[in-house]
Amino acid sequence: MKLSTATALVSALILSVALPASAGSQTGTDPIKTSSAASAFGSYDPYGDFSNDKSASIEELFLPWEDVDLSTLPLADAYAQQRGRSLLITIEPWTWSKDWRITPPELKNGILSGKYDANMQAICNLVGQMKSQVTIRWAQEMEDTNGRFTWANWAPKDWIAAYKREVDVCRKAAPAAKYMWSPKGVEGLEKYYPGDDYVDVIGLSVFGLQKKDNDEVGRDRTFEETLKPGYDRVAGFNKPVIVAELGYVGKQDYVSKWADDSRKSYAEFPALTSVVYFNQKEVWPWLGGYGLPDWRVTQHVLP
Repeated sequence: MKLSTATALVSALILSVALPASAGSQTGTDPIKTSSAASAFGSYDPYGDFSNDKSASIEELFLPWEDVDLSTLPLADAYAQQRGRSLLITIEPWTWSKDWRITPPELKNGILSGKYDANMQAICNLVGQMKSQVTIRWAQEMEDTNGRFTWANWAPKDWIAAYKREVDVCRKAAPAAKYMWSPKGVEGLEKYYPGDDYVDVIGLSVFGLQKKDNDEVGRDRTFEETLKPGYDRVAGFNKPVIVAELGYVGKQDYVSKWADDSRKSYAEFPALTSVVYFNQKEVWPWLGGYGLPDWRVTQHVLP
């Protein structure tokens, strides 16, 4: 399970008690407008490993839309402002309690009937009050078929209708926010595209696991070749592209190369503007017996 927003933010804020530089000012790099991957880096960082990293200009949060302490969102705004960062907020339409999960049909029918409008409204009401630039990423990796997410692998028309409904709800409360459509990057994602009017930026997930690479192709894969299939699938939509979840685990040479390569700009990826590191241990076992890769920067170098 991901660390709660409250735990992550309170821990990080204890490290820094400085007030925001100027209340009411817009701070942070807009990940949609940057010109190259080399110029924008960010992280989902519940352990605070990047809290003092001057190169980080994007702060990612993960929120379940149930059982969430909304009082922590103003803390996130202050934390981002202190560091000159924008906010990327991933909203997952479920609870993180494994003791209670509704079925995919129940979630779908509930969203489409308006049952969960208040959940989205509550989050977006606070987003609308934030001083930071905010991008909303709702119900990511919707084309995934491995059963991890209750909102994934729906009929495309149903997922699109649900996504549009939640964006419409949020736009009323947070008109300045941007919206990210964030597939996993695998075959079939195109069917879930909700249309240009509902997408400001596209997110992708890119992970490197050295053991899996060598088991499958007999060598290390690079960041570039791992990104390429998903990038090529979304390039035709002509939107800025962000790696919204980035992680890599392996020996020192592998990790160092991925770290360096993911910060570069690439002529073959002209729409790529930013990468956001997922600084957390995996919570869902990888298929093929690879367990729970630990993407944390304090743990991802293997002996």
